[in-house]
Amino acid sequence: MPLHARLRSLSRVRARSCCGRPGRAPSWILAVGLVVAVDAGAAPDEEALGRNEGYPVCRDQPLRPETRCLVGLVSRWDEVHATRKVARGEVVSPLARASSEPAIGYRFANLDRPTLDDYLARNRTTGLVVLKGDTILVERYQYDRRPDQRMASYSMAKTLVGMLVGIAIGEGAIRSIDDRADAYVPALAGTPYGETPIRHLLTMSSGIRYSETHGGSDDVDLLARLSMGRGSDGGAATVAPFRTREHPPGERFNYSSADTQVLGLVLRAATGAPLADYLSEKIWRPMGAEADGSWTVDKGGYETAYCCFNAILRDYARFGRLLANDGAQAGRQIIPAGWVRAATTPSLRRFEPGQTGELHGYGYQTWVVSSGDGRQFAAWGLRGQNLFVDPAKKLVFVNTSAGPLGDPGSGERLSLWYGIVDSVGR
Repeated sequence: MPLHARLRSLSRVRARSCCGRPGRAPSWILAVGLVVAVDAGAAPDEEALGRNEGYPVCRDQPLRPETRCLVGLVSRWDEVHATRKVARGEVVSPLARASSEPAIGYRFANLDRPTLDDYLARNRTTGLVVLKGDTILVERYQYDRRPDQRMASYSMAKTLVGMLVGIAIGEGAIRSIDDRADAYVPALAGTPYGETPIRHLLTMSSGIRYSETHGGSDDVDLLARLSMGRGSDGGAATVAPFRTREHPPGERFNYSSADTQVLGLVLRAATGAPLADYLSEKIWRPMGAEADGSWTVDKGGYETAYCCFNAILRDYARFGRLLANDGAQAGRQIIPAGWVRAATTPSLRRFEPGQTGELHGYGYQTWVVSSGDGRQFAAWGLRGQNLFVDPAKKLVFVNTSAGPLGDPGSGERLSLWYGIVDSVGR
């Protein structure tokens, strides 16, 4: 179920900090020079998620796996899907670790002063990192997952695409976001998507009819079959079925993975490079990623721009830190600062929180969080993937998950983010 549908059910009650209570004593291991808590206690639904089978990787179920296959899929994606490597550089940006894990509390529903341990005991979180500045405050894993495993982004990848568009514009590879898509992708000529300006692809307002409920037979399921399911020749063929214009471009917000897929085609044509290579050169290497990432590709070798990038949690956190710093890292401007601010701020009132028909607002391929506490934004993915950022407080929260399609934990995760901001954002 997409974010725009899930958010309708979220609580609007603002979370407040509350005192943490002693939790379960964590098990500690040493990993990449950092002390990491792994499986502090029983995680929810362990048996249903395949613990007794070692959390299997079900290669014969790439698109709609059984519950027992979910943990294996989201943490070993490359063994199920075709991907292209996003290479790291030689220099790794160091992250320090706090001497002790801070107490983090939050308010949610009728829970009695819940803590981080309570959150993990209630949600299918595979990994969680809280970063403040250059310091890791919290790093936890469940279901026997490890810090060196790449976790699937699902739609968090959309924010990467949005930032790559900004870099391409800064370099002149894309002349203007008011250019039409077919100015770069001739295969889209004569189609509604070809006639759509890049600006309206960025803001999910193409006006092209598209439904994203993940019910098994809607448009996003078709897009998945044609792209990562390799049911077409790839490239422009993955968006060929979406040819009906319902509204003029820019008139209405409608969350659409096909809009992002077209942005990926524009980037590929404008830069002459696969998205994975462009991401490696322009963001992954310069920001000092610790590990290689990977990006799912279709039958034609085109990345599924709307979905399914994979990275270790610390590198997701490094990307969040880059955005918190308005695109700068170690004195180098990696993403144009003005673009980062524009991408994480609604461009028109119709994209502001509460105006999209949803709780949150939308920038350029990035959600703008309804917080009442300054500028906050998020990358959001299916099954419980999140990257929250508070630039003023230099706070980043990464959560990866093996949740169900409906993501029932999304409201609690948002409340936890508010609690993190209140607890450690001073």
